[in-house]
Amino acid sequence: MATLIRSKLSNVATSVSNKSQAKVSGMFARMGFQAATDEEALGFAHCDDLDTEHRQGLQMDILKTEVPTGDAPGEGDTHYQRDGTGPPSSASKDEGLCSELSSNGKPKITSWEAGWNVTNAIQGMFVLGLPYAILHGGYLGLFLIIFAAVVCCYTGKILIACLYEENEDGETVRVRDSYVDIANACCTPRFPKLGGIIVNVAQIIELVMTCILYVVVSGNLMYNSFPSLPISQKSWSIIATAALLPCAFLKNLKAVSKFSLLCTLAHFVINILVIAYCLSRARDWAWDKVKFYIDVKKFPISIGIIVFSYTSQIFLPSLEGNMQNQKEFHCMMNWTHIAACILKGLFALLAYLTWADETKEVITDNLPSTIRAVVNLFLVSKALLSYPLPFFAAVEVLEKSLFQESTRAFFPNCYGGDGRLKSWGLTLRCALVIFTLLMAMYVPHFALLMGLTGSLTGAGLCFLLPSLFHLKLLWRKLLWHQVFFDVSIFVIGSICSISGFVHSLEGLIEAYRYNIED
Repeated sequence: MATLIRSKLSNVATSVSNKSQAKVSGMFARMGFQAATDEEALGFAHCDDLDTEHRQGLQMDILKTEVPTGDAPGEGDTHYQRDGTGPPSSASKDEGLCSELSSNGKPKITSWEAGWNVTNAIQGMFVLGLPYAILHGGYLGLFLIIFAAVVCCYTGKILIACLYEENEDGETVRVRDSYVDIANACCTPRFPKLGGIIVNVAQIIELVMTCILYVVVSGNLMYNSFPSLPISQKSWSIIATAALLPCAFLKNLKAVSKFSLLCTLAHFVINILVIAYCLSRARDWAWDKVKFYIDVKKFPISIGIIVFSYTSQIFLPSLEGNMQNQKEFHCMMNWTHIAACILKGLFALLAYLTWADETKEVITDNLPSTIRAVVNLFLVSKALLSYPLPFFAAVEVLEKSLFQESTRAFFPNCYGGDGRLKSWGLTLRCALVIFTLLMAMYVPHFALLMGLTGSLTGAGLCFLLPSLFHLKLLWRKLLWHQVFFDVSIFVIGSICSISGFVHSLEGLIEAYRYNIED
């Protein structure tokens, strides 16, 4: 009898312990910890008796470090997830769980660090093309800089909202990790991978076009810095690409990332120098040249240029997931885009007022020869050091999509058993570098390429897809004004995207046919 009583008490204690730990696991899951790191995926074992009325509720029992095949959550799964390798033994549950989260969790960043990353993306060297947008858009171009900032800030927020869903307790939890997960969720169940393919293709196009633009701007800046030298812009592009070939050997971006802060600071210094020169010419500003009417043929190109300069949605899900306090994401997006809007508007307006109708596609080409060479050399250095970032990102997407060792891969794995890149894989990387050079040589038009990319992939990733995904995933919870905003953004974005793409393509064909130089 005594043995039976002890057995009953032991079973009750075990059940209470499992419930308590399941609640702790659920609490941490609701705080947004993810289930899978880059190295391994972990699944939750179900707790037996938390909620018997509806699939037994949020049954989250003790995590195990090894999960049987088939239990790990799939891509885009809606199980509650977190980083780490599972709770420790029952000897010290609370202390072990906390220490595990601190030791195995990914390093988190503050809202200021996240804002710095967003600023790097939307305040890059492509602002050099904004005065050219004012040339063809006038005051409407300035309005578009403000409008694009507001819309991109809004679509960034609704894209992050698509990462979350409400659990059965009415609490919002993170159930997706990336842009691709959101796209796949929207296409489920009929085409569960179609959305991810579309997003990956758009990302690859945008990243490769960004690499091409860096080569174009390098050749353009060097050619206009030393016009007396018998070296053409194409030749300067070849020289720049020769310096970029080592990018094919990159295994990671640790070495490159050390220069990112210096590059960004150098770019801000260059912007200040250009603005200072413009202010010194304030007496000669051509206010009468800023008009309210637009060039119908070239203004759509300006739309693409402005949209491309605000592109940051690709990495926002990853950035938000690594923030210490994810509730500060909206505030961070607000102040980064307000700052970008003010700085871009001032830079574009002051530069156009200074040079008016003589404004060139890359505004530093308008500077006097005495300071143009120095400023352009800094910009070329920044362009060359910035090239590895989109190049490596494009290579990673291509390798994971086409060369990953799995049954769904289109090609064999490009890495050997020792983790080294195979010779033919290295050849393909070099071919990608050469491809960016060939594109830069045969289409050496910075503004037109920027407008084409912004209209094709920038508008899609920043305007169309976020609003469409928001309507699809959260339709039942949206208020009427949110539906109105999403539909309006989708319609306006579609019109701007199509018109900008068509006119940018026409401009490139015309420039190629008549051999028009920048």
